[in-house]
Amino acid sequence: MEQRKPQNSGKKSFFDGAFGKYLVPGILLQSVLIGGGYATGREVISYGAMYGAKGWLAGLATLIGFAIMSMLTFEFARVTGSYNYKSLMKNLLGKFGVLYDLIYIPLSVIILAVMASATGEIVNQTMGLNYWVGVIVVIVIVGILNFYGSSLIERFETWGTVALYAAYIIFGILAVRAAGTHIGEVFASGDTSFATGTGTASTGSVIWLGIVYVAYNLIVYPSSFEALKRQDSRKQSLISGLIAGLLMTVPWFITYFAFMGYYPDPDVLGATVPWLVILKQVGGTWTIILFGIVMGWTLIETSTGIIHAFVARVNAGLVDFGKNPLSPKQNAIMTVVVLVLAILLSKVGIIDLISKGYNAMSYALMIVYMLPMLTIGLYTIVKGKK
Repeated sequence: MEQRKPQNSGKKSFFDGAFGKYLVPGILLQSVLIGGGYATGREVISYGAMYGAKGWLAGLATLIGFAIMSMLTFEFARVTGSYNYKSLMKNLLGKFGVLYDLIYIPLSVIILAVMASATGEIVNQTMGLNYWVGVIVVIVIVGILNFYGSSLIERFETWGTVALYAAYIIFGILAVRAAGTHIGEVFASGDTSFATGTGTASTGSVIWLGIVYVAYNLIVYPSSFEALKRQDSRKQSLISGLIAGLLMTVPWFITYFAFMGYYPDPDVLGATVPWLVILKQVGGTWTIILFGIVMGWTLIETSTGIIHAFVARVNAGLVDFGKNPLSPKQNAIMTVVVLVLAILLSKVGIIDLISKGYNAMSYALMIVYMLPMLTIGLYTIVKGKK
């Protein structure tokens, strides 16, 4: 009589099923992307809404760009078995894969410094707490998340996405309701005056802005790589990539249409935190506090994802050299050290110096990541396993 193989008695997590395969990669990308300028609305203005009635074209280009890059990246990772950015870039660019490190590390330091600083400022503005309270909260929570690793991070960022979408829908409804018919008037008149004065914006230039925004945010993709291990078919990679593109862009469109209700008001469109200006006009104290909580959560998510991807890269390097990967305690210590270093650098002006090359780094990501993925990556996918 043939002996049956024992069944695995371990219970599978909800995250190990379809949810983990199709939605979690996009949730991780959206969570890391949203922190900072995106969540405040500043980047939405700079990369689209400044062009008023034509700004949606930049949003559409952003949506298509994120969807394409997500589908290609997810499938390339699956075909090549690349689940950290060191191995993925090596498979994509060979010995030139190290070029991504030269962009990722300084950009990450800038972003982390901005995240920690922004959290302190926003907590102070929305809740009246001391600046350093926000900074310390970020350091502690991000350290804890990286101590426990991917499992806790996925859950934290999933709930963060739910909270974010709920909050942005509320904010959007409040803003649109208060704006009345002005949104329709902006589109009916084709108003682009905030960006162009009395002139008009070319369609191509607005679309290009969306493409540049996609390139600038390619820095977030390594945060999703570990979650891609669950995918075992091309169908899963492509569908999850499309979902990721949508998850990454829906808050952009909510923000864009809300801001059109105040276009071309320079007090809103020129503000450092445009959403805060609007919510002070249309909401009560509770909306300001809710905004502060949501912003703080998104900033923590961004910091967590960026550092977690860097830790995965360090561990891959250690394994290549025959060393043991970092322990959870060492992961947490590295997280705290990196965050503290980023904050200190921001205080001595080094971040301001580096950030002057921000646009240059965006174009560098286009050259090092976007174009190779659209060519070498696509070729590898077509020739690879389905």
